[in-house]
Amino acid sequence: MMAALLRHYGRQNWWPAHSRFEVIAGALLVQNTAWTNAEKALRNLRRAGLLNPAAVRSTSLAQLEQLVRPSGFFRQKARRLKTFVEFLDARYGGSLTRMFTTETAQLRRELLGLNGIGEETADAILLYAGGRETFVVDAYARRVAERHGLRAGGYAELQQLFARISEGLEDLALHERNPRHGESGMSRRRKSWAPKAKLFMEAHAVLVRVGNEHCRKSPDCAECPLRSLLPVGADAETRHRRANYV
Repeated sequence: MMAALLRHYGRQNWWPAHSRFEVIAGALLVQNTAWTNAEKALRNLRRAGLLNPAAVRSTSLAQLEQLVRPSGFFRQKARRLKTFVEFLDARYGGSLTRMFTTETAQLRRELLGLNGIGEETADAILLYAGGRETFVVDAYARRVAERHGLRAGGYAELQQLFARISEGLEDLALHERNPRHGESGMSRRRKSWAPKAKLFMEAHAVLVRVGNEHCRKSPDCAECPLRSLLPVGADAETRHRRANYV
């Protein structure tokens, strides 16, 4: 499955961001909305000079709310940005560099202890901002797994499953072919990260892409690169009904 997606789409250079804090802000803002809406909120924050912890710290909650309004649930999300910066200040003296020296399991526990950060968001922060070898399981990954007969239980089980089926595909994942996103500041930083972390980024990115383009709530299987991998006798509508919870 993963090999088929990586061959079809090539390298994606996802997540588009210029800094670690922008990745973290994006992970909070994209919750329960489309990336296009989160991107509008990020653009507002960028124009206001607020894509760094110090700026968020000194900005009023009311101003943050207005800037992140395009992402929906704007009051909750503004509060979550503030909460993260408060955590960063209290635990790491405001330093993301210090935060990302913490061992992965410990940092994951700390992130999960913050209001509004669940497993998907925590893992997105760890992987895309920290270069940690942790696979992000989102609604797209769950839907693809369900429709292809790979439903493996809860979050941790699916995470292990996708990590396992991605193993050994570094050459495919890191091959530069028609990337959807150009190189950014974070792309340059990521060049020094472990091959497995970069593999997980690209593998997750192609799952998101096939989920957006084909494996939607109402599936469009005709040109899907995974069409030949549907279980024998499984029609799209049946899989759609079984996967309509995501």
